[in-house]
Amino acid sequence: MAEDLLYLTHRIPYPPNKGDKIRSFHLLKYLSQHYKVHLGTFVDDEDDWQHVDITKSFCSDSCFVRLNPTSAKLHSLSGLLTGQPLTLPYYRNAELQHWVNERLTSQPIMRILVFSSAMAQYVSHANDMRRVIDFVDIDSDKWIQYAKSKHWPLSWLYRREGQYLLRYEREIAKQFDASLFVSSEEATLFKQLAPESAEKTGYFSNGVDADYFSPDREYPNPYSEDEQVLVFTGAMDYWPNVDAVVWFSQEVFPAVLAEFPQARFYIVGSRPTPAVCELSGLPGVTVTGTVEDIRPYLAHAKLAVAPLRIARGLQNKVLEAMAMAKTVVASPQAAEGIDAQPECELLIAGNTSEFNQTIVKILKENLMNKIGTAARSRILTNYIWDSSLAQVEALLTKEPSSNEPAANIKMSHNPSFANPLRENKHGRN
Repeated sequence: MAEDLLYLTHRIPYPPNKGDKIRSFHLLKYLSQHYKVHLGTFVDDEDDWQHVDITKSFCSDSCFVRLNPTSAKLHSLSGLLTGQPLTLPYYRNAELQHWVNERLTSQPIMRILVFSSAMAQYVSHANDMRRVIDFVDIDSDKWIQYAKSKHWPLSWLYRREGQYLLRYEREIAKQFDASLFVSSEEATLFKQLAPESAEKTGYFSNGVDADYFSPDREYPNPYSEDEQVLVFTGAMDYWPNVDAVVWFSQEVFPAVLAEFPQARFYIVGSRPTPAVCELSGLPGVTVTGTVEDIRPYLAHAKLAVAPLRIARGLQNKVLEAMAMAKTVVASPQAAEGIDAQPECELLIAGNTSEFNQTIVKILKENLMNKIGTAARSRILTNYIWDSSLAQVEALLTKEPSSNEPAANIKMSHNPSFANPLRENKHGRN
């Protein structure tokens, strides 16, 4: 008989069309093959209610709670009075807490997996159970990054959130049996920020469905035949993505267009903000909005670009483009945590000049196929889901009293919870 396991996520893990949902869904899919999964989660997008039944098919039991982002944002402000990070009251819900408490007392649950720090508050009292948390990224550090680029009062509010959230992250890491992140870089940084929990901190990398993101399939061409397309994919209501495409469109792409008149920059992703929509007025820039399938846009592009200036963790957009055998030109922030050989499997550019020079060189010398083939090979070698997720199960199956440190377990062979102010952190990311 399979054991019971409680799995808590801040957002319904299906469909896997955003960065956080890609990771949380593959966790759910894997866990359902080994456990009787009791899933507790929020639904913050009305369109996602149509996917509840599919999500339930992976579960023995489940609880779906509607989360209205507007009212949740207002509720989060209570954290200013209680001395908490705003993230906690944003995701605090009496219905979900009651469901969790009832399951913990009525079901033989001894193992708990929490996805994102916001959900840890629901099992802070379950000290006699094996608890593992997947922080994914260090969200507190991202808030600090946000603060540096905002004016007062947002700069103050974001800095406060970063400071208070780090304090909470450290407390959770001390309470739980293991803390996981999306890359070795994230885990290393957290060990520095929370040295008291360093021995219980590890990571497992995201994977890619290489059969789905395959360059060997036939895809309809969404572009005109004479276009030389640079493509960016991601949720376009996620502020780091917005910042990236605005900067690239205004500062980088004009020089590329001057060199290659047939060049076009396509911004492919759901819910583009007004700032993103305005970019379609620039020469050579197209904003698609939501598309049914991003693979044709990747398959028929010359290059994929990931010019993020603010980023944490592992960028799914980069992994997916590499899996499609695309040459990717990424900023150092977007490339962080990806085990790929620079200049051979992934191109890195740190500023306007480097992006211009790299893109022009690749297009002039027609090096796309060579680099793209090497990128696909790297994905097949290092970024397959099952090999990473097996490490999570290894942690969960240990007895609750086990003191073996997470850092001593090989979390990966490689060297997004959504934030309270509705930045849609992981986006597709």
